[in-house]
Amino acid sequence: MKDTLRPGSEFTLDYLVPKNKTVPCLYPESKRFQELPEVFATGFMVGFIEWACMEALAPHLDPGEGTVGTMIDVTHEAATPPGMTVSARVRCTAVEGRKISWEVEARDEMEVIGRGHHERFVIDLEKFTKRLEAKQRT
Repeated sequence: MKDTLRPGSEFTLDYLVPKNKTVPCLYPESKRFQELPEVFATGFMVGFIEWACMEALAPHLDPGEGTVGTMIDVTHEAATPPGMTVSARVRCTAVEGRKISWEVEARDEMEVIGRGHHERFVIDLEKFTKRLEAKQRT
């Protein structure tokens, strides 16, 4: 990883919520999810926050590197219907070697929908893939 990322660096990602990112689409095989309203699913919101952090990190990575989420602690405070735009604002709070910590907030067009903290770890993609392949053989 380059030494260009600093605590305080911010990034914002916007996304128009489609119907296929609502609760019933999270696990279509689950009757329980099927019974719930079509609102932006917590699981998809978490992925959206991770996506924002990955985009924020991308310019600071060396070739062959990627990042994986290792911790997420977020609230989901308000429902967002499909067709509304959500924004994830992420702010780097610490760079500790390969561990990067983030303060995160997601908003829709009306209000804050989630906030919390997220950690990502920089990995060597080739080494990670080899370890995963070894695990699949066992």
